[in-house]
This record gives sequence, structure tokens and C-alpha cells, in this order.
Amino acid sequence: MDVILNQTAPVIAISCAGLFFMTGLLTGAWKFSCMMKSKDFVAPYYVDIAHRSALLYSYAAMLIAVFAYFSIFADWVNIPATIAPLLFFAIAIFNYIKLGIKNTTNNQLRDSENPAADKMIMGALAVAEIGGFFILLIGFFARILLR
Repeated sequence: MDVILNQTAPVIAISCAGLFFMTGLLTGAWKFSCMMKSKDFVAPYYVDIAHRSALLYSYAAMLIAVFAYFSIFADWVNIPATIAPLLFFAIAIFNYIKLGIKNTTNNQLRDSENPAADKMIMGALAVAEIGGFFILLIGFFARILLR
């Protein structure tokens, strides 16, 4: 197990997985509390989204850790490829929590105060998440093919 802890990119991803999972657990308690206070036993829309996304991103972070570990690329490639999607996962969770606290919408893009900025952020998100993981995936397949 110490072998994986000797590589920076997997350690970053595993650390984020732990933080995301804890956030999922805490937002789950928040969701339950909201449900118990609601006459319909329903939490605000983005409280639910924050809870689910944090849990899902925790597992995605573990998957990223595995692919970063097996990637043939050097740290200077794997570290940014790992951080890019994780950063956007964290931003999304934070934004969902913020929207859950405000509880003013069930569609952040439709009710956006700055649609142009949202389009830029969504484009950057797509490039970072897909591009970062794609690099790690290529690094994994390169390791297999070059054995």
C-alpha cells in the first residue's frame, strides 16, 4: 500500500476522495434534517444535489487515483491531469452547497445571474474533467501496451 502513497497524483486524488466522501456524509445529515423539518419530507433541490454529487465525486476521485497510479506518465503530467477534474468536482460541490443554502432555484443555469460566465465555466469544466481523465487513461493504456 505504501507504493501508492509514494506518488503525488494518487495521494491528491485519495485525499480529495476522503474530503468529498465526508462532505457527502455531512450533506446527507443536512438533507435528512431538511427532510424532517419539511411538511412534505423533501429537502431543497440543491441540498439533495450536493449530497449526491459529493458521494459520486468521492468514488470518481478514487477511480482517478487508480488511473493516476497506473499511468506511465511522469508526475509533471499526472499531477495536473489529476488536479484538473478534482478541482472542478470541488467547485461543483461547493456551488451546490451554496445553492442549497440559498434555496432559490432548482435550475442553476436557467436562473443564472451571469449566463456568459456560466458558459465559460461549463466549457472549462468539460475540458478539465474530460481532458484530465483522458490523459490518465492514455497513460494507463500506454503502460499496458508498452509492457
